[in-house]
Amino acid sequence: MSIVNKNRKALALLLDPEKADLSRLSFTEEVHPDYVFVGGSTGGDTTDFVRALKKKLSPITNHQSPIVLFPGNAEQFTPEADAILFLSLLSGRNPEYLVEQQIRSAEAIKKSQIRSIPTAYILIDGGVETSTMRVTHTLPISSDKKDEIVATCVAAELMGKEAIYLEAGSGAKVPVSTEIIQAVRAATKCTLIVGGGIRTPQAMNAAYEAGADIVVIGNHFESHPEELAQFCREVDRQSNQLDNKSLNRQSSNRQLDDERFMRLALLEAEKALDANEIPIGCVIVSQNQIIGRGHNLTETLSDVTAHAEMQAITAATQTVGGKYIPDATLYVTVEPCPMCAGAIGWAQISRIVYGAPDPKRGYTTYAPRAFHPKATVTAGVLEAECRELMQNFFKKKRI
Repeated sequence: MSIVNKNRKALALLLDPEKADLSRLSFTEEVHPDYVFVGGSTGGDTTDFVRALKKKLSPITNHQSPIVLFPGNAEQFTPEADAILFLSLLSGRNPEYLVEQQIRSAEAIKKSQIRSIPTAYILIDGGVETSTMRVTHTLPISSDKKDEIVATCVAAELMGKEAIYLEAGSGAKVPVSTEIIQAVRAATKCTLIVGGGIRTPQAMNAAYEAGADIVVIGNHFESHPEELAQFCREVDRQSNQLDNKSLNRQSSNRQLDDERFMRLALLEAEKALDANEIPIGCVIVSQNQIIGRGHNLTETLSDVTAHAEMQAITAATQTVGGKYIPDATLYVTVEPCPMCAGAIGWAQISRIVYGAPDPKRGYTTYAPRAFHPKATVTAGVLEAECRELMQNFFKKKRI
């Protein structure tokens, strides 16, 4: 189980086995949290509670809401859950909750083989005395001490924590501030979980926009279970916006990459020009690294097959040690001819990017189905520059 999908904001419903009334909660295929966190500061029969929760949740949501333990002590572990936040209370200095409880539960957790997520639990003053404070005999970090909070989170990341849980506390009057969330997000790459005192979709959105990956809400849904649907819809809206931004960013990044590698293909074409060859250049890229490059050498080698693409394919297959390069992108300054298109197809190259079209001898006229059936083509990248190089070469030939 992955604790977070970076392309989706997530909502966790926190249920305390001692207090939660499952009969008041209603789930559907459309309305359910991304995670259900189970735990509390004092106790409760976690195993029976998780079993009852599974019966209520899984048949409806088809296991789309993993049950994640949020234990207050070692006794609250149960192998019935899908995962566990393996918490260390880094905001406090009580060894009992820094490492002792973890030692007591370690063997049972490892034996169960459920997903264990090393998590730094950081209590921040939310304006009320919480049960966590009473049970652990620790004090929260003042919300005014942003530098200390950030330093604690950075230390957590350096210790190897996968997640950071910023907690204002159950029933907090004031949630973790957006300034603190932003500062922690800027300083660390861990999954960022934020909870305590969040009672409205607006407050939840503010946490997301500040950098939270997962927002945890417990007390509010215990008192107002009917509002879960509203919050779930808002999470979906936020995630759709994030998906759109991600797609736009990916599209923009791909365009920049295409132009960058086409310029390298143009450098190869200029090498051909310097050798009085028709100026066509090619580079082949895999995982953002050039694995093959070539330029036209038909005159130099007295070989009509020595096109730029053929040279680059030979170089690329030698680099990878095999005749197929399906994960590669081929960049060439001019539309491939039927011969080169056939070679590209046989090599199973999955993406072809070319600059200027070749209406007289291009593959689209003579061999439009030469590429691998799953291959994609992007045409016209730096087309003007690629065409100008060719035109200037033939103009000089006619003079």
